Amino acid sequence: MIEGYEEFAENQIKILSQYVTNTSSNIFALRNLPEVIKGALFSRYSRSSLGLRSLLLKDFILNEEMAFSAISGRKTAESDAEIEDQSVATKKAQNFYDRILDGYGDDSIGELGGAHLALENVSMIAAKIIEDSRIGGSPLEKSTRYIYFDQKVGGEYLFYKEPILMTSAYKDLYLNTCNDLFDTYSQLIPPLTELMEKRFPKEHDVSKVAYTAALRAKVLDCLRGLLPASALTNMGVFGNGRFFETLIQKLNGHTLAEMQDVGRKSFDELSKVIPSFVRRSEASHKYQKSYLQYQEQMASELFLFSKDKMDDVGKMENAGLRLINYDPDSAYKIAAALLFPLSQSGLHELQEYCKKLSNDELGRLFDSICNNRENRRHKAPRALEHTMFTFEILADFGIYRDLQRHRMLTQNRQLLTCDFGYYVPNEIRDTEMEKAYCDALDKAKEAFDMIRSELPEEAQYTVPMAYNIHWYFHISLRELIWICELRSSPAGHPAYRYIAQEMAKQVCIAMPAYERFFKFVDYDGYELGRLGQEIRIVEKMKARGSKYE
Repeated sequence: MIEGYEEFAENQIKILSQYVTNTSSNIFALRNLPEVIKGALFSRYSRSSLGLRSLLLKDFILNEEMAFSAISGRKTAESDAEIEDQSVATKKAQNFYDRILDGYGDDSIGELGGAHLALENVSMIAAKIIEDSRIGGSPLEKSTRYIYFDQKVGGEYLFYKEPILMTSAYKDLYLNTCNDLFDTYSQLIPPLTELMEKRFPKEHDVSKVAYTAALRAKVLDCLRGLLPASALTNMGVFGNGRFFETLIQKLNGHTLAEMQDVGRKSFDELSKVIPSFVRRSEASHKYQKSYLQYQEQMASELFLFSKDKMDDVGKMENAGLRLINYDPDSAYKIAAALLFPLSQSGLHELQEYCKKLSNDELGRLFDSICNNRENRRHKAPRALEHTMFTFEILADFGIYRDLQRHRMLTQNRQLLTCDFGYYVPNEIRDTEMEKAYCDALDKAKEAFDMIRSELPEEAQYTVPMAYNIHWYFHISLRELIWICELRSSPAGHPAYRYIAQEMAKQVCIAMPAYERFFKFVDYDGYELGRLGQEIRIVEKMKARGSKYE
């Protein structure tokens, strides 16, 4: 590898140092550049004989057409005129970039720049729909276990006032149902906190900060089931341009008004920072129109088929998890994939060879990738992606909300309903709080059933998180190991810990040879599971010199 094959004059080095982390090494990072320039620069880079720094100088910094200094000026604009100058300059850069995009016609160019988008006061439903677009985006959502959701603004709880419901005959029913759920949530926090303090008193060697945080998480984990799907949350999403373009296109075509509103606003704001990346998701663009037409036609045909053909299909009646599809002959495929990079043989020939291996020989081969794994962050090799498992799950919306965030899998769900019952935490059962908890959920079901008769999709906003939702995961063995080991850890919510443990158990029963892969699945139960993690956080903060009360 040639170090510093490009030579720059002293004045060029001074300029470049503002925008790259190193002017001589062959490895460097970009800095202080708008996304539109970074995207355009990398686009040109793939079809230029110049190095990136030379290209940055020649085609961008010294290119008068780019108005580079106005776009990337290091000082903050202090007047309306300066802001206007930057706006005009950014438009020039956008036009320049668009010509590159049109000339190359490569969708992957949309992955060369990105943006951070904040979405505040969106419903739990909206958060899940946004997170359905997984590849190329990284979402982070407000937690229900660290934040109390019973705060009011202007005397009102924070839940989405769905516009169709708010102009319908169900307006009062909807508002009363959501308010009742929040009231019950708020009223149960003090008595449940008191009960948890008695059941799990603080030990003398545990810091107050760690104990309080773990106790709060325990209480809020129990009560989150009362929060309706309309509860407002905040999200931060980082994504590349291609991700945002696809996301906005989907939101624009969604049947719920909130999704359409989020789509419009996201387009408007992203157009201010990465305009070229999202331009094809503008409402009047031919790609957006074509996409919506396709979605509408597909939905119509699927609906007609399901209406005529599916009346007698059975249902999954009981809450739980079941493994419904897997490949019983997959062991030799994994073995062949493990051996492939170590040989000159064909994959098909290796599979034929591995079919003849004994169980002991396969076991030795599998043990070679398990014996030295010291923790779950030692990820299994990609060979384990050569077998897939399909799980069908009926569990509460809170569990789905946690597990849905995993992106490297195929998943889908049905509409939120109150048809499959709800989850009552063990901590609340057989206490005075159980009646208030169940009464609120039962009333929500009555409201949901009434609203659903006319507005089935909008009725979802009334469904509390405790009610069970029906979904499936189609997942490789490699990703499954990661999920089961991560989500069974002591700090996790006990409900999704059960799902993670059960997925691992069912795979090990179906394919005993794979049990060795689930080395760090934690099958134990933990009463105050978050405590250990909170103690470690406090210890780390103390080591850094942070002050804790």
